[in-house]
Amino acid sequence: MNSTSCRPAVTSPVPRPLWDSILRSDPGAVVTQSLTWRDVVIANGSYQDVSLLYEFPSGHRAVLPMVRQRQRPAWAAAAASWPGAWGMGGPICEGGCISPAEATAVLADVARRRSLATEIRLRPGASRSWLSKSLQFRVRESGLRCHVLDLTDGFATVWQDRFRGTARTAIRKAERSGLEVEVDRSGRLPPEFFYLYAKSVKRWATMQNEPAWLTRWRMSRSGPPKVLSSVAEHFGADCAIWMARSEGQAVAAIMVLSHAGYAKYWKGAMHKELAGPVRANELLHRLAIDDACRNGCRFYDMGTSRPGSPLAAFKEKFGAVPLVTHTLRIERLPAYTAGDVSRNLIKRAIGFHDV
Repeated sequence: MNSTSCRPAVTSPVPRPLWDSILRSDPGAVVTQSLTWRDVVIANGSYQDVSLLYEFPSGHRAVLPMVRQRQRPAWAAAAASWPGAWGMGGPICEGGCISPAEATAVLADVARRRSLATEIRLRPGASRSWLSKSLQFRVRESGLRCHVLDLTDGFATVWQDRFRGTARTAIRKAERSGLEVEVDRSGRLPPEFFYLYAKSVKRWATMQNEPAWLTRWRMSRSGPPKVLSSVAEHFGADCAIWMARSEGQAVAAIMVLSHAGYAKYWKGAMHKELAGPVRANELLHRLAIDDACRNGCRFYDMGTSRPGSPLAAFKEKFGAVPLVTHTLRIERLPAYTAGDVSRNLIKRAIGFHDV
């Protein structure tokens, strides 16, 4: 099959029922490809939905989540799936499969559109059909790895066969420490979560040799109180905040989002001096992973981290596997490339340390 014989009909934006139906048929679909996540991304008014539905003559369908900067003409606006702080987007394919010819047709259509620049951040395990060197998009492998834990066969198997001994030991210590843990799915805890998150930002700034104001600015793009509240509001019961307290004081918390069989650890925060000795974070992840298994989730996504870093080691002791991800980029003017260059120059100037 060639790209001419599978030229698709294109609809934009994608009708909600079709998006949801195709996502649920794709076994590799992730939380950040869901309609709920799309709703969060556009909620503050900075972006407009320009998602694309592709319907091929064979009857096969694919969705490309996409937003574009609002209040600019198309030719002067960048489009993304998704914008930097909003995580991975990329194509959703009916049945989870796409042929090379279909992928070529999709990307050729995207390339013909008038956006200043377009960036597509592929999910882990995306089909190799999207990575062909002959396509107009430049392919870049991320320097980070996305750590994903396979929940197949339930929590008993995950605990015994995938958790490392160091994880089980830490969890048992936490269970003996007298920690009190609650889980909230009503949107009540975001303010308390953000209190811990603000404390964590200061620690991250020190670890990265970065001015605290710069760390706060970077984190505010995806983690200010209004974004945390928006995520909790849109996801409803599918947003779980797990909070650990010691003698009544909050010491650690994680936010876990779920959709269609996929659970994602989205944000974490802690008072390190209090949470570390009692292994509060290990206990919270153990409970969240058990909960994901009980709810029929197939994967627990622990997010991205740099290979060999302490954060990567923390995730890997739970059995999470580091997976490669790729970004596709096409630019009429180097909007995204200029941003990359600027960030790298700033990092070198301040002696930034990736952790």
